[in-house]
Amino acid sequence: MKRSVTLFLLLVLVLSPLLSSCISTQGVPSDRNREEPVAPTVTSSPPTATMIPVGAFTSGRYRNLFKELLNESDAEIQAKLDAAWQQLFYGNDDTQRVYYPVGADMAYIEDIGNGDVRTEGMSYGMMIAVQLAKQAEFNRLWKWAKTYMYQSDGPYQGYFAWHCSTEGRKLSSNPAADGEEWFVMALLFASVRWGNGEGIFDYQVQAQQILDTMLHKEEQKTDLATNMFNAQAKQVVFVPQIGRNSSFTDPSYHLPAYYELWARSAKQDSQFWAEAAQTSREYFKKAANPQTGLMPDYANFDGTPYGNDDHKDFRFDAWRTLSNVAVDYAWFAADPWQVEQSDRVLGFLASQGRDSYANQYSLAGRALSADHSTGLVSMAAVAALAASPEKGKPFVQALWDAQIPSGKWRYYDGMLYLLGLLHDSGNFRIYKPGSLPK
Repeated sequence: MKRSVTLFLLLVLVLSPLLSSCISTQGVPSDRNREEPVAPTVTSSPPTATMIPVGAFTSGRYRNLFKELLNESDAEIQAKLDAAWQQLFYGNDDTQRVYYPVGADMAYIEDIGNGDVRTEGMSYGMMIAVQLAKQAEFNRLWKWAKTYMYQSDGPYQGYFAWHCSTEGRKLSSNPAADGEEWFVMALLFASVRWGNGEGIFDYQVQAQQILDTMLHKEEQKTDLATNMFNAQAKQVVFVPQIGRNSSFTDPSYHLPAYYELWARSAKQDSQFWAEAAQTSREYFKKAANPQTGLMPDYANFDGTPYGNDDHKDFRFDAWRTLSNVAVDYAWFAADPWQVEQSDRVLGFLASQGRDSYANQYSLAGRALSADHSTGLVSMAAVAALAASPEKGKPFVQALWDAQIPSGKWRYYDGMLYLLGLLHDSGNFRIYKPGSLPK
């Protein structure tokens, strides 16, 4: 018996160092393991994917890139937002502002360079207003749009004329899809944030009416207007007009994050909106150049550039594709490709000089201008919501350092600048039922 105990103790003494070594390497890594980690056998998720694993719609968390990447303070960020709002909405009439009140209860956003009022700018102004809790300005803009741009009769009944004079005269009856899309989203957010009023200020009813027109216009059987979305392709059309203009699309009009919200909140056609969201996500993959990430202004439903004029290239409309991809990722984390795409397009712009890249390119990357525009700087900064931090940080810094647009071209640059500030500061938010604290 004593011999058995003695042998057992000897075995324990011999094996103890080996057991200790096994515990060291399998539990807390040894110094050698920390210094020489084994390479993973699969590609790790991009940094952004781990930071927003489910997207803001589910998490309720919105990244503040100015704080996260640049270490700016809350006070400095708020001051920058306040300054942009004050200048673009209440600055000097001739050189700064784009928002002009009319009478006691209306206002318009003017495209200064072209001297007109566009549904694009009106709807952007409304979205900015609802995000910044500026209900008076929101209502003024909406009343002007309903008074002068909305078409209560004729072949485009239910649509908005895409541009008018500053006096309210319709310059063209054709609708532009981006205006309608942004009107809907701004109205739905306003419905949650402020509640519904009466008449044109019943925001939810007004939004649903536009949605219904966009998908069911052809039921009126006019000889001119079509639906705003092609039923077979499940894509937004360039102009809802019978013939050529409804046979192709504009990639910057594709707003999958908005369609996803409509699928969850619209009174009808939820299945269509869900399918449209997924179609647009796949469409971006077809429209984006695989090397540069650039998309054209106009494109066919299969993603190939449309036509042979300037709009086959990356021009002013297409700036917004950088934001549209990234916002869908930030809100829904819909597709890892959105991270790859944002890295790709920012990588291309960085290769052109972060402070000097042109504002127009061929899809393959040949510069088509010598201008550097704040609007594109702003959309590139929004792309950082999906890009890896090392790719995105310089572009967030560029937006932070940019001057508030002024002068002749302050309209488009200014609207995109303010939208960019809202997104990158975490202040461009989804307002859905139950999202506000009680």
